[in-house]
Amino acid sequence: MADTISILLVEDEENLHEALKLNLELEGYEVSSAYDGLSAVKAVQQEYFDLVILDIMLPGMDGLTVLESIRIQHNEVPILILSAKNSSADRVTGLKKGADDYLTKPFNLEELMLRVHKLIQKNKKLKDKDTIGDTYQFGPNKIDFRAQEATTQDGQKIQLSKKEAMLLKLLIENKNEVVPREKILQTVWGYNVYPTTRTIDNFILSFRKYFEEDSRNPKYFHSVRGVGYKYAENE
Repeated sequence: MADTISILLVEDEENLHEALKLNLELEGYEVSSAYDGLSAVKAVQQEYFDLVILDIMLPGMDGLTVLESIRIQHNEVPILILSAKNSSADRVTGLKKGADDYLTKPFNLEELMLRVHKLIQKNKKLKDKDTIGDTYQFGPNKIDFRAQEATTQDGQKIQLSKKEAMLLKLLIENKNEVVPREKILQTVWGYNVYPTTRTIDNFILSFRKYFEEDSRNPKYFHSVRGVGYKYAENE
């Protein structure tokens, strides 16, 4: 179900992990578990999450290194740090490295749930902010998202599949920005664990045939190797 909110819980203390997982699931969240830093980094590379709850003291790779690794990949997933370190210097370090919130242990469960809810709502508002209307025109091309129709660069009218229309809308709403493949597959396909990149590549190839004057030298639809895809429009 595409509307399910998924959380990655990264905590090595088993009793606390199970208690948090249970309480988050009771709130209706879908929770994936990681008990060490390396597993957390791999999980974020392979799946889409709406939030990461990240303990700092982890075996192997510590939480701050996990945080840096996630941000280096340009992944903007909201991250809430849980830490036994409660000095203001520790909080500042966590926030500087890219955490969205910082909660010290021991914490009040109700406060944690409130912070989780706020971060997810804030992220949802950011994702929804740039919605475009039912129709969009670029060059000689025109797209009607509601009717799932398009007029191509050579004036032909074509019918779009639902996923083609959704992918076009997502790329155009993020004009001139690279949209990570994880975000595309979560938004358009609603997957939590993804198939190969080839799935999106085939759609991009179709868009180039429809909308580019020269599909081998695209002006609008670009693949950014190892990161994602971009709709570009030079004003």
